[in-house]
Amino acid sequence: MKSCGVSVATAVAAFGDEGKKMAAVKPSSETKEGSLSLTAEESETLSGLDSRLFGFVSLHEDGARTKTLLVKAVRCYESLILKAEGKMESEFFCQLGHFNLLLEDYPKALSAYQRYYSLQSDYWKNAAFLYGLGLVYFYFNAFHWAIKAFQEVLYVDPSFCRAKEIHLRLGLMFKVNTDYESSLKHFQLALIDSNPCTLSSVEIQFHIAHLYETQRKYHSAKEAYEQLLGTENLPAQVKATVLQQLGWMHHNMDLQGDKATKESYAIQYLQKSLEADPNSGQSWYFLGRCYSSIGKVQDAFISYRQSIDKSEASADTWCSIGVLYQQQNQPMDALQAYICAVQLDHGHAAAWMDLGTLYESCNQPQDAIKCYLNAARSKSCSNSSMLTGRIKFLQNSSENWNSDHTVSHTSVQQQVHSWCLTPQKLQHLEQLRINRDSLNPAQKLILGQLETQLVLMQQMRNRTNAVLPRVPSVSQLEVRSACFENPLSSGPFSAGDTPCGTSKTLGSTDTILVGDNYITGSGSNGNVPYLQQNTLTLPHNCTNLTSSTEEPWRKQLSNSTQGLHKDQSSHLAGSNDEQPSLSTGPAQYLQAASTGIQKQTGHRMLPSSSTQGTAFNHLYSHIATSGGQRGITFTKDSTSSGSRSSVPEISRHIGDTLNGCASVKGLSNHVQQLMAEPVCSPNHGDSTSPNLISYNPQISTLLVGKGSDSMVTGACDKVNNIHPESHAKTNTSVASSPSSVIPTTPSPKSTEQTTTHGITSLNSAHIRLQTINGEGLANSRSSNKTDLPTISHKTDHQIIPSVSVSIYSNSTEVLKACRNLDKNGLSNGHILLDKCPPPRPPSSPYPPLPKDKLNPPTPSIYLENKRDAFFPPLHQFCINPKNPVTVIRGLAGVLKLDLGLFSTKTLVEANNEHKVEVRTQLLQPADENWDPTGTKKIWHCESNRSHTTIAKYAQYQASSFQESLREENEKRMQHKEYSDNESTCSDNSGKRRKGPFKTIKFGTNIDLSDGKKWKLQLHELTKLPAFVRVVSAGNLLSHLGHTVLGMNTVQLYMKVPGSRTPGHQENNNFCSVNINIGPGDCEWFVVPEDYWGVLNDFCEKNNLNFLMSSWWPNLEDLYEANVPVYRFIQRPGDLVWINAGTVHWVQAVGWCNNIAWNVGPLTACQYKLAVERYEWNKLQSVKSVVPMVHLSWNMARNIKVSDPKLFEMIKYCLMKILKQCQTLREALITAGKEVIWHGRTNHEPAHYCSICEVEVFDLLFVTNESNSQKTYIVHCHDCARKTSGNLNNFVVLEEYKMEDLMQVYDQFTLAPSVSSSSS
Repeated sequence: MKSCGVSVATAVAAFGDEGKKMAAVKPSSETKEGSLSLTAEESETLSGLDSRLFGFVSLHEDGARTKTLLVKAVRCYESLILKAEGKMESEFFCQLGHFNLLLEDYPKALSAYQRYYSLQSDYWKNAAFLYGLGLVYFYFNAFHWAIKAFQEVLYVDPSFCRAKEIHLRLGLMFKVNTDYESSLKHFQLALIDSNPCTLSSVEIQFHIAHLYETQRKYHSAKEAYEQLLGTENLPAQVKATVLQQLGWMHHNMDLQGDKATKESYAIQYLQKSLEADPNSGQSWYFLGRCYSSIGKVQDAFISYRQSIDKSEASADTWCSIGVLYQQQNQPMDALQAYICAVQLDHGHAAAWMDLGTLYESCNQPQDAIKCYLNAARSKSCSNSSMLTGRIKFLQNSSENWNSDHTVSHTSVQQQVHSWCLTPQKLQHLEQLRINRDSLNPAQKLILGQLETQLVLMQQMRNRTNAVLPRVPSVSQLEVRSACFENPLSSGPFSAGDTPCGTSKTLGSTDTILVGDNYITGSGSNGNVPYLQQNTLTLPHNCTNLTSSTEEPWRKQLSNSTQGLHKDQSSHLAGSNDEQPSLSTGPAQYLQAASTGIQKQTGHRMLPSSSTQGTAFNHLYSHIATSGGQRGITFTKDSTSSGSRSSVPEISRHIGDTLNGCASVKGLSNHVQQLMAEPVCSPNHGDSTSPNLISYNPQISTLLVGKGSDSMVTGACDKVNNIHPESHAKTNTSVASSPSSVIPTTPSPKSTEQTTTHGITSLNSAHIRLQTINGEGLANSRSSNKTDLPTISHKTDHQIIPSVSVSIYSNSTEVLKACRNLDKNGLSNGHILLDKCPPPRPPSSPYPPLPKDKLNPPTPSIYLENKRDAFFPPLHQFCINPKNPVTVIRGLAGVLKLDLGLFSTKTLVEANNEHKVEVRTQLLQPADENWDPTGTKKIWHCESNRSHTTIAKYAQYQASSFQESLREENEKRMQHKEYSDNESTCSDNSGKRRKGPFKTIKFGTNIDLSDGKKWKLQLHELTKLPAFVRVVSAGNLLSHLGHTVLGMNTVQLYMKVPGSRTPGHQENNNFCSVNINIGPGDCEWFVVPEDYWGVLNDFCEKNNLNFLMSSWWPNLEDLYEANVPVYRFIQRPGDLVWINAGTVHWVQAVGWCNNIAWNVGPLTACQYKLAVERYEWNKLQSVKSVVPMVHLSWNMARNIKVSDPKLFEMIKYCLMKILKQCQTLREALITAGKEVIWHGRTNHEPAHYCSICEVEVFDLLFVTNESNSQKTYIVHCHDCARKTSGNLNNFVVLEEYKMEDLMQVYDQFTLAPSVSSSSS
């Protein structure tokens, strides 16, 4: 991809001219200005520097000259901007952004990139710009936008030289977002790439192994870890971390072997880990847990002490110490340890629960209740329902407690803080005693106070039958020392064998602390701490931009080559027994794993005001440990941006330990937990942040455009994100559709378009609008803010652009025109033409529908006879894009379809051992979706996969029906017996039951493609009208030439009440046909295709993948977003036609079977939507089930097209592919690579890359080994190049002769329409 080649020479020349003008006015300034000029040699050097060198160019020692040159260039460019009043060409700002990025001045880089984006209409063609923008977003933890930027880089240039780095970062971010399938795919793509990267291969392998662990695939994780240990020359820190993980897994997970054997292995692994890295506080903590579980109390205490010494204070460690004290019947010591834990982390649910059990064991129910309430309020508490029940029990029974147990208490704070000395105070006391002779009067006073408190504490410990001091509330627990302000969030402590609690009535014996998640069950070691997004909002108009060298990913993906360093200061001990989900509150817990620890660099503080001329400023952030939110301040060196280290370090202010405050070294790829609202996260539209400050207000003003001073507001301004995603979309198409002729424009929504003084705002549908004239606007998604300013649009290219080669040219002319294409033509490119931007979801249609139109009636056709079923207008009605769904009532009856052929009884008789995919789900009301505890509505839909046979599922289906009959009979009997309570029962029946929900099983995706096994069933379906048949000439899917299960074949679904088909669009947006066999009904929910972008946004807000995740929309959310929902009942014999692109989800009302398949009407709308989804899938790295390139060529061979729009789209696609095939073929021949004829067999499926899963057409890259074994494992050109740069290990196989493709292209012409031919 061509970099944004700013003409430095031009800039220098311009600067020289400007200097002459300035000299005429101010001669004295000549020397000063002259010092900023760039020589020709410097300009030449700068022309080769862009974002692709980030992390790979040294700015220290040997690279000091480069750094000096970059600083000089930035000063020169900024001076030019001031003199030109911001009126510079777009490439100038792009290059300035690159320079600032290489200097790691991220806010200024963002500001320059923003300006380039606003000036350059086809910014998306510049892969270096998108990559740089993605790096900036990644730095600010704006993962939502970083993912989009990186995906667009890979889309516009799959062979991008930093593709490996992109895949690595995408893998890490998807791991953060708990999208493990996508994370694994990108890690694997990074692993096969032979290009350089900021993490080594073994570190990437560690992430993959840890990914298995977080998914609870413990045996796969164990194998991956053990395989890593067998690697030659494994770095010591990686080895220590792997051993640590294995040790914790043996202690905590359900692996083979008895308890004693597992604990023995766990201790051995952890001891080996400490041999490799004796300074790992996390390993010491885990070792203490293991010793505690086998009763070696003294060894456990020693290990915990070592953990605190090595990794500073940890709430988990103190909680575990409290458990040991409590088990040893030392309640006062246990109390102090628990209080230390909750001081370190006010939201530590386990510590509050254990403190509650301690009070309860000492007959202090009121204090226990307070502790339980604090535990229940914690975000890390997963068993709040149990706590609620316990609290109610204590409240009800507290009156019956013996009065002898009641003791009067003094003030909570006074009692607790009067004698409880924290470890830091004890350390301070020791230091004061050592230096007693040299103390000043103030220090002597402090010493006296501490000694008095120590005596008091010892007296309290020695008291027998002591009553514990009352528990302070969260607000009363004040942090007493700096070290408590930012504790390390150590790993989980699964209390399985060493519970953090001893009460038989409530003890947390099954609790695990997973970073911020307190959960039940067992958990894997999230020793790689989970990152959370900063409380920052990225600058739109970066007035006084700040920097954040302490960004938590910096060490992980910096230009450091140190790899995994010593000393883990903070690991989550257990990761993902319950994966964190996006909260709807202001703090969002996005947790993910990485393996290292950062170096302590100090503090970072938010300045009260900016100082002009200072090249750096600071970002305010929050840190979370095990659940609570506390402010923490950071600082960085007071040096200019130009002299900053090229390897920023994350600060971790930890405070003193018992042995003194020590710096913590860290792993290069550690991910620190950061709290707060994600930057520009789609579900935090109302969040604000401290202003981001640049060193020069004049520069900032010019970067956003002259006259935009009204946008330079105070530190409380709401600021906007910058991303190409912010383009407004048309209501009906993705931007890259080959048939969409309506240009797209940048806007937060199609109806919320803003500009300020003629400068295009870089808003998106998820971001706040910039404060205008000092008044903050509500976020752009707000429905009650309609008086927004209008925006001056920049227009994107049309999707069918004008090109030098007409589609009506013959193939020879097309190939001649592309002879001189550069390397860009080699990429695995897109169906669409080169000028088409990356696809984007459509914005919500405008104007929004009124609320009374959000529940529209479902289009339904009632058939009276067979003739009605074959009436041509029925076909036209169904495929009309205005009808997202059509219900054809009574179709089976009028056609006399024998639905009994698809009944459970017949299926069992026909093929009882046939495979059935089973989805285990929760039985819930159709219009609601609750979490498993029934406490809140969510979008994630529980649907776990397994497999069985038709016979076994039929048995389950029948037993479910019989069980329901028994329940009905019991209810009937109860109703008769208690008829006098009829009104009460009636009132209660309308209430929703909220958890725990009954588990049900849904038999899905039963393949009926085998014509021999299912001959009678498939023959019966030939009675249907042609447009809904599985196979017909007018069905695009019938022209694939091979089987795609579930698409051009029939699938059957076996259901019990509550069985859910979660929300989705059909594969590649094809239409679908669904017939209810009965005997029960199904309830359908349908949303028009125009609104899929809105649902995609909701999925992202709820941390779900629209394409891959299982989700069930919240109807209340859709109503608030003005999304219309069709809702109807499908009865036995009814056929439901889902039109192209329609979003839908279905729930069974009764016991029933359904059959379904896809069809592709020969319409421009269907083809357009299919191609759009093909491109969107490519952008999202998702495999397209329908190979649209292969299908397009088969359509050209087999079908005469008379629709001009459809013809033009197909022809454009053919031309694009023809160009790519010819260009790639010529490049291979030029490189001396032989192309071997392979051909195709009848019904041979289309080919996909075995690595990235994109469709591979014509030229197949197969490894030499695969070719010799005739297995033909196919690679695309880009993946083959990444694996073997010179393709020496690959054979290139040719499927089609170029002459054959040219002939197909030339013979595909627009056929005359029926009307014109008849005339």
